[in-house]
Amino acid sequence: MQDILNAIVTKAEAELTGISSRPDFEAAKARYVGPNGELTAQMKQMGAVPKEERPAMGKLINETKGRVQTLLDASLARIEALELQAQLGPAIDPTLPSPDIGPGTYHPLTLVREEMCRILRKVGFTVADGPEVETEYYCFDALNTPADHPARDGQDTFYLPESVRFGNISKKNPEERYLLRTHTSSVQIRTMLKGSPPIRIVSPGRVYRRDTTDATHSANFQQLECLYVDKNVTVRDLKALLDYIFESLLGKDTKTRFRPHYFGYTEPSFEVDLSAQHLPKVKKEWIEIGGCGMVDPVVFSDVGYDPDVWSGYAFGMGLERLAMLLYGIDDIRYFYQNDLRFLKQFA
Repeated sequence: MQDILNAIVTKAEAELTGISSRPDFEAAKARYVGPNGELTAQMKQMGAVPKEERPAMGKLINETKGRVQTLLDASLARIEALELQAQLGPAIDPTLPSPDIGPGTYHPLTLVREEMCRILRKVGFTVADGPEVETEYYCFDALNTPADHPARDGQDTFYLPESVRFGNISKKNPEERYLLRTHTSSVQIRTMLKGSPPIRIVSPGRVYRRDTTDATHSANFQQLECLYVDKNVTVRDLKALLDYIFESLLGKDTKTRFRPHYFGYTEPSFEVDLSAQHLPKVKKEWIEIGGCGMVDPVVFSDVGYDPDVWSGYAFGMGLERLAMLLYGIDDIRYFYQNDLRFLKQFA
């Protein structure tokens, strides 16, 4: 039987080496290890082998089976490599120049962000940045948002597991949790804790909220917020700045108005509407664009500012909303689909 097993291995080695297609491989595999295969037939003869010879014969058959299986695996790997190569096509020379000679372009959200920062730099604002992973103190507590506020609910906020640790993001309180920031207002707190007024910053960046994605909502989006702290800052200063921003961005025909609202970190607080019927696809006389207000004295006290000396305003808005107004885009999902037919329109 040993001669027969050696002959099976030699035959399999010669046959499997030359196979280059999957159907031929499957047929060869059936001939050797299938239900009626040559090696299977030898295994079935074990019952006729004398009892004392069975251990040695079983070992020999198992070794032969392993050798045949190794040949089968190598043949299949070679066939899969040939199939992949056929899908990939002929090899390319990576040193050749790219056939796509078209210039790159900024993403529409980048265009709007950079334009907003340019407009604000002209009136003294500087760009400030902060981490996208935050702690509850910087995102909520320091902004006068109590523990029972709906914004802090797990259905609205992406909290990270309690076991997570970040070496570059320290906690104010040991029991607080890490989360993905829900607004860039946390940058305002970090900035105020670093130094004394006057402060004039703009903080653009990505924020995250649990939200069902549709034409006007996304679980992550770009936000831009501003903070101005100085002596004798009033609501009139806030209104004048917003008028200047939207006239610069959307045109001289753009007007703004305030509606009373509530935000925990500003008092008084307002919703900001703008009238821009001269823009594409804007069919309403007034549309909501963001929120604003005078910084609450409680927030100043928490960061060590004397609210009797300093006053200030803050406002924020979504960059996607601005881009949709500016370019006449009717679905927020277009910004994240990486469709070149869409992106090349902003070259």
